[in-house]
Amino acid sequence: MSNIFPPMIPGAVSHGKPLDVFAPFDGKPIATCETADSQSAQQALATAHALSVTRSKWIPLAERLAILERAMDIMKSRAEYLAVEAAREGGKPLLDSRVEVNRAMDSIRICIETMRTTAGREIPMNLNAASKGRLAVTRHEPIGVVVAVSAFNHPINLIAHQVGPAIAAGCPCIIKPAEDTPLSCLRFVQILREAGLPEEWCQPVIAENLDVAQQLVTDPRVAFFSFIGSANVGWMLRSKLAPGTRCALEHGGVAPVIVAADADLNEALPLIAKGGFYHAGQVCVSVQRVFAHQEIAEEVAERIAELAQKMKVGDPVLPDTEVGPLIRKPEVVRVHEWVAEAMHRGAHRLCGGEKLSDSCYACTVLYNPPPDSRVSKQEIFGPVVCVYSYKDLDEAIARANSLDFAFQAAVFTQDISTAMRCYSRLDASAVMVNDHTAFRVDWMPFAGLKHSGHGISGIPATIRDLQIEKMLVIRSPHLAS
Repeated sequence: MSNIFPPMIPGAVSHGKPLDVFAPFDGKPIATCETADSQSAQQALATAHALSVTRSKWIPLAERLAILERAMDIMKSRAEYLAVEAAREGGKPLLDSRVEVNRAMDSIRICIETMRTTAGREIPMNLNAASKGRLAVTRHEPIGVVVAVSAFNHPINLIAHQVGPAIAAGCPCIIKPAEDTPLSCLRFVQILREAGLPEEWCQPVIAENLDVAQQLVTDPRVAFFSFIGSANVGWMLRSKLAPGTRCALEHGGVAPVIVAADADLNEALPLIAKGGFYHAGQVCVSVQRVFAHQEIAEEVAERIAELAQKMKVGDPVLPDTEVGPLIRKPEVVRVHEWVAEAMHRGAHRLCGGEKLSDSCYACTVLYNPPPDSRVSKQEIFGPVVCVYSYKDLDEAIARANSLDFAFQAAVFTQDISTAMRCYSRLDASAVMVNDHTAFRVDWMPFAGLKHSGHGISGIPATIRDLQIEKMLVIRSPHLAS
């Protein structure tokens, strides 16, 4: 192994089995990470809880802001290194990993800006006899210990989204990265420590096994649980939270796009292709289901296929690679099984539908797969886009809304009435007009509905979740007017 990453839990000595990290593209070893056993996890929780309940140890706001500013500067000086290493361990092409690193730096900047502008409020008093002679104001305090479980597909920006707000809000944080991509997390935490954050305030925990991970999440000392990952795991963990633990869950979707007959296809289709095949479709809001009006449906499908066939699939660290590997080899097998099932049941394959290697799958476009096939009903999380024809707009909306998942959706049209009808009737937390479903900036609200999640992420919303609004009421006869 080229690198060995020791434990980063202060005072803990773990006897957990080391975790070997491999590049998903070619399977080459990258590093070995020490894992946390049950005793180490308990040490991390005890340390975080002691900080949370000892107010004299809280880090003042000005100091937290200074730490985040220094961390952002360090990240800027190492941006290319962070991007290359994220591409190696996660498989996202370098051109997109560079964008992700820039987003992570911007996420920290948004934390700083949010905390500089966050303030309490005055609660109206002197409205009746009961409230006469009183002044009520609020300020914000940290909610307590935050435990965050992250996903592999954005290995540095997701960590920034979970850890950055915790630091900004003043909460001690324990972060569990995905086992496939722990290195970006460890580098990010190390940067925070270089920037002056005391190591006890952010502890990365690579759990030895699922029991240790669940032990972290369900401990009664946890005030807030942040989860990014599969719906099955997220809802299961939520059901096991201790009384009083708040949470936010971000799962996946089966993102729908409606393409009206009047859409500008020259503008729409490159966006749809990018939204579908970006990071090999391993994004929670990847374009998956495209409902195109019957007058243009075949053209839409064929032209997306043409764009897909031009995309270079391969080694993610090469500068011209556009689509990288799937995170694990079994995922390639699963995606192929889903595609083969749809084709066997009548879907027309316009491109792809084959394994390029043990780690890479060809960008695939299917036309009119059966509505009850897995590619139509479940999140593919692979480089597959399905195109369906429709006659009536309300029919397309009903089909888009027919699943138990709802996250971001999109419509392409030049008619404002069509756009507004889709906006008002699609089951989604956000509807993009003339843009793909994977659009996101890090200050906007980002939320899965139905099975797709619980709560709202996005930097400002997360910081609000991690603070309590504490009220002060003063009674004085001089306040009676």
